[in-house]
Amino acid sequence: MKNILILCTGNSCRSQMAHGYLKQFLNNKANIYSAGIETHGLNSGAVSIMKEDNIDISNHTSNHVDEYKAIDFDYIITVCDHANENCPYIPSKNALRLHHNFFDPSKVIGCDTEKHDAFLKARDEIKDYFKTFMATYFYSDNS
Repeated sequence: MKNILILCTGNSCRSQMAHGYLKQFLNNKANIYSAGIETHGLNSGAVSIMKEDNIDISNHTSNHVDEYKAIDFDYIITVCDHANENCPYIPSKNALRLHHNFFDPSKVIGCDTEKHDAFLKARDEIKDYFKTFMATYFYSDNS
């Protein structure tokens, strides 16, 4: 089974949403891990916006990338520029490393509607990206 790591700065929001989608899309056909170069705890806005799309990430934990040093990843996907630029060495032999800087909804300051719209925008971008990832990379090398 393939091992996929989604890496962000704090493993609280964007990486958690990506983790939720890949887990649903791949339905136990890969091991999905998400981590941060720091840990910030789970973002309640991310939990809420994913629940609106019938994905429960409320039991996810915010993990540090060092917890996964022993895992040989097939894919390492950074979802923010900060993590991409500051990613520690991850000793995976043949990992395909991908990067996409997703909008960070946790940085939006405003009313509840503005915050909701920010999380919705990020969630939809992440969902679309990981659908394309699966079609382009995952299923293409598992055919």
